[in-house]
Amino acid sequence: MKKIFLYTAALVISLSCSCSKPGSGSGDDTPEPSVSFVKGADISWYTEMESNGYKFYNASGKERSCPELMKELGFNALRFRVWVDPADDWCGKEDLLVKCLKAKELGMKIMVDFHYSDSWADPDKQNVPAAWLGSDINGLLTAVKEHTTDVLTMLRNAGVDVAWVQVGNEVTNGMLWETGRVKGSTAGAFARLFNAGAKAVKAVYPDAQVMIHTDNAWNYDTQKWFYDLMASNNVTYDIIGLSLYPSYWDDKLGNYLPWEEKTKAAVENIGKLNGLFHKPVMLVEFGMPASWAAEGKAALTYLLENLTEETYFKGIFLWEPESEHDRNGYDYGAFNGGKPTEALSPISKY
Repeated sequence: MKKIFLYTAALVISLSCSCSKPGSGSGDDTPEPSVSFVKGADISWYTEMESNGYKFYNASGKERSCPELMKELGFNALRFRVWVDPADDWCGKEDLLVKCLKAKELGMKIMVDFHYSDSWADPDKQNVPAAWLGSDINGLLTAVKEHTTDVLTMLRNAGVDVAWVQVGNEVTNGMLWETGRVKGSTAGAFARLFNAGAKAVKAVYPDAQVMIHTDNAWNYDTQKWFYDLMASNNVTYDIIGLSLYPSYWDDKLGNYLPWEEKTKAAVENIGKLNGLFHKPVMLVEFGMPASWAAEGKAALTYLLENLTEETYFKGIFLWEPESEHDRNGYDYGAFNGGKPTEALSPISKY
């Protein structure tokens, strides 16, 4: 038996006894605290990391589970990706259930991020799940509806409330290629696929906000092109989600790019998008180089200082801050030796 199932069983037994079924996506009999501004983290890797023996500690050196540590640091929401049929089961629906039950136990808001793939989906790859290969548009519409319904019904039946659901991940170029590719002035098949997922979300969680998610929050021309295309194709959604990674490595520079230009452009673009499309906006992925803790703190502080008072901006999620290169090979987290760096310190101040 694969190790995720052992991990899942242990945590589900310990957590599920406290769960009651939410009425219609609006919460259980223990009201959660009101969250006016969302300070979130995507920590989808943490169950795999913990199963590999990695531990997490607060600044005082006291061991915490990763979700507990996030709450202690001032986060009030967690985001989790879900793949269709991952090879090693991590980020599959059983793993998602474990993570959502823990978030529920801690009273944290939950965002579910559907990738509609067996592994990573992003602007460079939107691979059809193996079980869906060969399907025509009608087959894919059915698959999106059934998969979305199945995963969310599992969560609802376990007593989990879900605040936001992403129908696809970084879908700037569409999803489920080639059928659902977005290119130029063409988005017809994607619009149908997205709307099928959105409708399935509302059928299970009527109060959840359906999110459409694109990358490069700093690039206004791309954002305007995409959301204009969505409007002309009658795509139905509640909230815009954006990614922002302002300081990727630059070979010519021999260093990471300064964060200021793209971060400031993103703040400006968020206001423009709200004005044009009349939708609230979230940054659902933000990350800086782990080795640039001071710069990460400065960039996060700038975002919070300039966006927390804007009513159209609903919050920010850091992407996999618990990551470290030596642990999972990712260089844009905010931990060192299992402890949070100063990059996360602004979270507790806003």
